[in-house]
This record gives sequence, C-alpha cells and structure tokens, in this order.
Amino acid sequence: MKTTSVVSSPWACDPVQTFSIQDVERVLRLSPSTIRGLIKTGFVQPARGPKRQLQFSFQDLIVLRAARSLLEAKISRRRINRSLEDLRRHLPEQMPLSGLSISAVGDRVVVRDGKNHFQVDDGQYVLGLDVSVENGVIRVVEHKEPEVPPAETADDWFDKGLHLEETDARAAQAAYERAVELEPDYVGAWINLGRLLHTRHDEKKAEIVYRRGVQECGANPVLMFNLGVVLEDLGKIDDAIEAYQSAISEDPTMADGHFNLARLYEAQGKEQHAIRHLGQYRRLVSTSSDSR
Repeated sequence: MKTTSVVSSPWACDPVQTFSIQDVERVLRLSPSTIRGLIKTGFVQPARGPKRQLQFSFQDLIVLRAARSLLEAKISRRRINRSLEDLRRHLPEQMPLSGLSISAVGDRVVVRDGKNHFQVDDGQYVLGLDVSVENGVIRVVEHKEPEVPPAETADDWFDKGLHLEETDARAAQAAYERAVELEPDYVGAWINLGRLLHTRHDEKKAEIVYRRGVQECGANPVLMFNLGVVLEDLGKIDDAIEAYQSAISEDPTMADGHFNLARLYEAQGKEQHAIRHLGQYRRLVSTSSDSR
C-alpha cells in the first residue's frame, strides 16, 4: 500500500498566476538554496518581475518538484534533464480543474489530465505526484512507496531462536533452521538446533543435524562433542568415541571430552586408554581451578 504526504499551498490558483520563491518554498517545502541550485543547473528558468524578483509558472512548480524527486532517487543528471524537458512539453500551461497525476509506470512517466494520458519517455525511476485544486487552493500530493525493511539476516534469526527457546521451542527450532538456510556455516545455529532436538528426545534428528553441521562447518569441537553425546544415547558407542576423539583433536583442552572418553573406555575394559584420558581430565580441571 502506498503512503502519501500532502503539501498545500496558501494561495489560490489563477489561470495566469505566477508564484514567488516564497510561494514555492511553502508549497513544495524546498529551501531557497535548493530552489536556486535547481535554477542554476537549468532544471527551471523562471521569469523576472518588474523588480527582478523570480516569478515561477505552474509548470515551473511541477518541474521543480519532479526534479527533487528524481535527484533523491539518484537518477543521472543527463536522464533527469531529458525527463524534465519531456515532462514540461506535456504539462498544460495552467492548472486544469480536473487536476494532474504524474507517476512512473514501468519505465515511462505518465501524465494524466482528466481523461487524457500522456507518456513521457525516460529511464526507470520512482515518481508519483497528484496536483489538484480544492476550494481554489493547489494541493501537491506525493505518493511514496513504503520503506522496505532490510532483509532479516542469519544473526537476526539466531537471536530470535535464543529468545524463543524458553517459551516456544518449536518456533526457536524454526528460527535456527532459517538461520542455517541463510548461512549454512553458522555453527552456533547448528549447535543450538541439535541441542533443542536432543532435549526433546529426538536423538535421530539431532544426529542428522549435527552431522550436517559438521559437513557445513568442519569438525567444530562443540559440534563433535554434542554429536558424541547423541550417539551415546543412541547406543552407537564406537561412533561416540570417534566423535569425542575428533572434539579433543580440535580442542585438546576440552575436559568434558576427555572425561566421556575415559568413561566409555573403562566400560569397554580399555583401562590404559581410560586412565590416560581421566588423568588429562583431572589436569585440565585442576588448571582451570588454579586460574580462578
């Protein structure tokens, strides 16, 4: 839906009326410096009154407003000049009682005067003006497209997931899924997505998510550790040991990885391996405690 901003002039419309620079300021909300700049660049050439004061015609009024819209749309100066020349040729000499509508349709500017339609050749840009007379007062209505919010990023979806975890786990899951869709190597989103599935006791899907995360992000130590925990719960002990080994290979200081390996090796009767990892776990925990 288009939005509009309305600017009304404080003066009545007269078939032969000319407008002062103060009138133009009020109706178009242009500063004197902007108006003089548009005059200097040749967009309009107002007449001079008996005291050399600037006198703007109805056509000048519309061309000035169109020029500002095109400049704000970052259209090239050459294209603006050509467009405004064509626009001026199709504008009536005075304000028609039926009003005017000036808009962009595709790559053409269309001027509507009552039932009559005129096309003004030019390149692509955004322009929409309605000019009408109400109780003898000119009204210029500018149509503006609503601002489009920036596309949500993977970070935005990740943050949504974090905020939704405590209140709506499924919505949080969907948010993390959207994050990795936008940014496949978003390791934090893969980790949180797998953890949510695991806490819902959906270990099979959690394993799929963690393995997909490893494919996209590489052997991240947290991904590998979490994968190991899921594999343990699924009874895949050898695969779990492999995952824990990969985790501590990436991060030898991961104490929990050493502890889980010691526990699994002990259960398998591999005492030497168990003792080695348990000793490493104790050293890491002791070092962590000493540094506090």
